Amino acid sequence: MNEGIKASRLHDKNVVVIGGSKGVGRSIVAAAYAEGARVLAVARQEQPLKQLAAQFPGVQILALDATEEGAPAQVFETLVPDVLVVCAGAIPHMAPLVEQTWEQFSRNWNSDVKLSLLLAQAALTTPLPAGATVILISSGAAINSSPLSGGYAGAKRMQMFLANYAQKESDRLHLGLQFLALVPGGIMPETELGKAAVEAYASSLDLAPADFIKNMGAKPTPEDVAKAVVAFASDPHERAGKAFLVSGAGVTLVS
Repeated sequence: MNEGIKASRLHDKNVVVIGGSKGVGRSIVAAAYAEGARVLAVARQEQPLKQLAAQFPGVQILALDATEEGAPAQVFETLVPDVLVVCAGAIPHMAPLVEQTWEQFSRNWNSDVKLSLLLAQAALTTPLPAGATVILISSGAAINSSPLSGGYAGAKRMQMFLANYAQKESDRLHLGLQFLALVPGGIMPETELGKAAVEAYASSLDLAPADFIKNMGAKPTPEDVAKAVVAFASDPHERAGKAFLVSGAGVTLVS
């Protein structure tokens, strides 16, 4: 366990990060680990998970496809979360609308939305212990749109709705769970998803990727999102069922 654990905000908390091996998820794992949590990182590919575990001794890993119907049960059997962070998802097919097949257009609905739904349902029906927090990681595309990424923006907006719907179910059933969505407010070029978006939009504007990034202005980092996760996980009150925009300047209420 980490040094300085008694002063850590997530001491003695179980934190499960779906999509925890890379990008934003990896930053969330690192932040939760640093705050003294028991952490389980879940992702499809085993090798990145092993590399993660080597860097953060004590972090548990679980390789599985979170879109499978039985995935939530496997996750909760491995570690019952006090904090469940859902940030896994597919890289959208980047192309103009007229070049998208339905399979390409709906990729993120069949990945990001499906796994968010399955995990939210499992949190409600298992159910997770009263006081547990479920955080869905959405995207600024849900607010600002993303015309080259097919159904991605709509899928990320649906995650915001899911947090609200799940909260209403928790309240109706008197479960005492907290659901919320975090919305990173811009492209993060350091992630695989961000790199794909930068390359597609730069090409559409006949710009070099580096020039496109320069023109983006202030943008959040994976570390900004991770800091927001830790803050909300350690003090979720008055945030249930809502969505919050994460930017380099801080966190603000979306809805």
